[in-house]
Amino acid sequence: MKKIILIGYMASGKTAIAKIVAAKRGILNVDLDDLIEKETHLSIENIFSEKGEIYFRRLEHTLFKKLLESKESLIISTGGGTPCYADNHLFLNGEGIISIYLKGSIDLLYARLLNEKNTRPLVAHKKEEELKEFIAKQLFERSYYYNKATFTISIDDKGPEEIASEILNLLI
Repeated sequence: MKKIILIGYMASGKTAIAKIVAAKRGILNVDLDDLIEKETHLSIENIFSEKGEIYFRRLEHTLFKKLLESKESLIISTGGGTPCYADNHLFLNGEGIISIYLKGSIDLLYARLLNEKNTRPLVAHKKEEELKEFIAKQLFERSYYYNKATFTISIDDKGPEEIASEILNLLI
């Protein structure tokens, strides 16, 4: 196994779960958004506001491909939109790659995003009453890409350790 890719909507727990799986498997964990911030010396928020989403998506695609081409075994936590742009969904399967969609219900994602709204550029400006509809619409639009993952794990009513254990069981 060379690459494990975690995909899913914002606030689905990709980063936290990737850290647990990486520690238990003894492999390197790379958060794609963190890598983008290191490369640009800007926060994701600032990239979106100063350079725009198109710039962000191009850089995201370039760095995602670079990670997949590296010789290291990695677990990669992606941004919520990563599989939906620049044909990134085409890289979710293949030799040495397993992708896992962390699927959360609209209610769960809404509850989590209410608490994290200000740190999420795509929803920071949304009013509370608009947020649930926005999430539902984006999940519908992104479902085609998310469902390209090798596996899907429901995250509702589960903690990060339990989800990580499910992932580890898939990798056996």
